[in-house]
Amino acid sequence: MKYISTRGDKSERSFCEILLEGLAPDGGLYLPTDYPRIDAITLNAWRGLKYHELAFEILSLFIDDIPPADLRALVTKTYTPEVFGSVEITPLKPLEPGLYLQALSNGPTLAFKDMAMQLLGNLFEYELKRRDQTLNILGATSGDTGSAAEYAMRGKRGVKVFMLSPKGRMSPFQQAQMFSLQDANIHNIAVEGVFDDCQDIVKAVSNDLAFKRAHRIGTVNSINWARLLAQVVYYFAGYFQATESNAQQVSFAVPSGNFGNICAGHVARMMGLPIRQLVLATNENNVLDEFFCTGTYRVRGSAETHETSSPSMDISKASNFERFVFDLLGRDGTRTRQLFKTEVEERGAFSISAAEFARLKDYGFVSGTSTHTDRLATIRNTHERFNVIVDTHTADGLKVARQHMQPGVPMIVLETALPAKFAETIVEALGIQPPRPTGMEHIENLPKRFVVMPISVSEVKAYVQAHA
Repeated sequence: MKYISTRGDKSERSFCEILLEGLAPDGGLYLPTDYPRIDAITLNAWRGLKYHELAFEILSLFIDDIPPADLRALVTKTYTPEVFGSVEITPLKPLEPGLYLQALSNGPTLAFKDMAMQLLGNLFEYELKRRDQTLNILGATSGDTGSAAEYAMRGKRGVKVFMLSPKGRMSPFQQAQMFSLQDANIHNIAVEGVFDDCQDIVKAVSNDLAFKRAHRIGTVNSINWARLLAQVVYYFAGYFQATESNAQQVSFAVPSGNFGNICAGHVARMMGLPIRQLVLATNENNVLDEFFCTGTYRVRGSAETHETSSPSMDISKASNFERFVFDLLGRDGTRTRQLFKTEVEERGAFSISAAEFARLKDYGFVSGTSTHTDRLATIRNTHERFNVIVDTHTADGLKVARQHMQPGVPMIVLETALPAKFAETIVEALGIQPPRPTGMEHIENLPKRFVVMPISVSEVKAYVQAHA
């Protein structure tokens, strides 16, 4: 299996080459040269596998430069009941006939990002040891990626983490999870802007090839293919739990800001998983919903990016979206580069043609928007009817999922985080504090370690250079 850039560079690279690299040298994102197709016999054989066994089967289709025994050991070490709280790892929780939550948030940082980040930490450590190299990870977070990355990388041999976050725009719990870490290899940088400013800085540094190579810069954001690949596994796991045979289809509803989580669903569908619909749910920052309704992708500036009660989706420039558009355009790297490099960067928007827009239906995507009022109503309704408390992002997913349910097709809503991370809104909706896991009762009171910076590529570079 080889990988190419979405922006036209057809140089083929192996998995371990792109694992440590992040963005391609031409600024594009990596995708496999083709998606492996899963036939009915294989799908049926996978149905009874444990999660770590399923992960090995799927990952081994995309990774051929790690010996199978080593890869199996890595995934077995990663996906354990001790880390993720259950034998199923991502169990389905039925709400009503045909509607499920898939529990993805029982890892160390209480968010779905742990599902991929725990594996990424083990992969990084393995490959760096094999090469006798070090890596400086530069990432951006709107809330959950940062803590998941830092908890996965703390203490890892040869790895330092530099995590950018928008100052004052995460929940107090999210902020405390990151800033309370005292590990010497963890560096938190609070940027005086929004998430998109942080993401732009990471991309700018990654596009400075001389700096990137001199300081061995890698990334854990979902622009890293390995992270997205790990997320493909739980779509298969959810499908097997919701169905009895391969003749059945399911739909997945996914709260989405950066398009990484739902892009993994797109990959699973391209592999042949029987997915009827991929239901994309946005909050008030509904750039992606606008695209799937109109064919126009219009990014927003900092002033237009709403600060909402589902802050991990307060994103107006979805970095993973380029992967899907590349597929939608028939893998035309030149046209993809024109849209994202020229039109987005110069005009802040692009529109696809009528013929291209018509092809959207072939990929199963539908979408919708959820507001703060919707979130409160969904949290109340879910608690009253099912005695289940959901977090604000999962509430967005549930609200939009109900708009697209079809008779006879199970709808699986991907849980984004545990409600403890967004207590203020839970109290507003229900009048009660959400439960907290043992050991996290007073996390906001722990000492914090971070630096504050303006929106400046040069200052971030100088900080990395000084602490790498």
